[in-house]
Amino acid sequence: MNTINKKKAVVSLGHEALGYTTLEQWDTVKLTAKALADLVEADYQLTITHSNGPQVSMIHKAMTELRRVYIDYTPAPMCVCSAMSQGYVGYDIQNALRAELLGRGIVKTVSTILTQVTVDPYDEAFYAPTKVIGRYMSAEDAEMEIKKGNYVKEEPGKGFRRVVAAPRPIDIVEIDAIRTLAEAGQVVIACGGGGIPVIEQNHVLKGASAVIEKDAVAGRLAASLLVDELIILTGVPYVYQHFGQPDQQAIASLTVAQARELCAQGEFEEGTMLPKIEAAISYLSQNPNGKVLITSLENVKEALKGKSGTVITA
Repeated sequence: MNTINKKKAVVSLGHEALGYTTLEQWDTVKLTAKALADLVEADYQLTITHSNGPQVSMIHKAMTELRRVYIDYTPAPMCVCSAMSQGYVGYDIQNALRAELLGRGIVKTVSTILTQVTVDPYDEAFYAPTKVIGRYMSAEDAEMEIKKGNYVKEEPGKGFRRVVAAPRPIDIVEIDAIRTLAEAGQVVIACGGGGIPVIEQNHVLKGASAVIEKDAVAGRLAASLLVDELIILTGVPYVYQHFGQPDQQAIASLTVAQARELCAQGEFEEGTMLPKIEAAISYLSQNPNGKVLITSLENVKEALKGKSGTVITA
């Protein structure tokens, strides 16, 4: 298939594109598939990545409870929970998108690649974990987690929850496979949930007790594939200045320099918009000819016409 004239894009999907439970996800991905199919119809060659916060948390919780009920089961480490979440989220996205494309008369292979991402074992994040996962625990259960070497955080009135590190991504292990499928004209789903975090030790990849920020991986994936655009689909139609304040203002366009300045001013919230802006800066620093579009799922069609969304350029 000739993909030379197609616009290559990495699309990053947030929680809004998946829902928070298995049934919610089943329904939500059908709507997400419509937005993705709109991009395919607009002649984009897509590589898709997605969040997995609620999904990996649910799996971790289920595997921990299984261990409590059946003592012979060993608890599933975070890397295994991440792999499980990649599989089942990818399964739902690829089937929903395949059906939507076929409904529009487009025959295109959609496949999911189980993706590992290397991290630095000495990353500072391992010494100060911040990502909250799993069920609420009693003080006794929290004490057991601490004895196992895990970190926990108390939420007053609710109980304790486990926290894991969020190290920076280094390399995408399966990047050659992702590139080969993308260049063959297929839609590829990869690096789900930020990828399975692994540490390389003497050519052996060992799973890390961590999660990777999916926006950081989206920026890395876009740069590695040298795509024309990084499209970040989130819960809001624009990036905003003074977000949530009475003087909130939509930003139609930004340069990297302006984005850096707004970051330095503390304009973007950690864990929500800030990682997306940082991903945009990272990608454009490595591919100055690229473009980043940040908008909502519902506004994709309008954004493609320049009537919605925030565009960031070098």
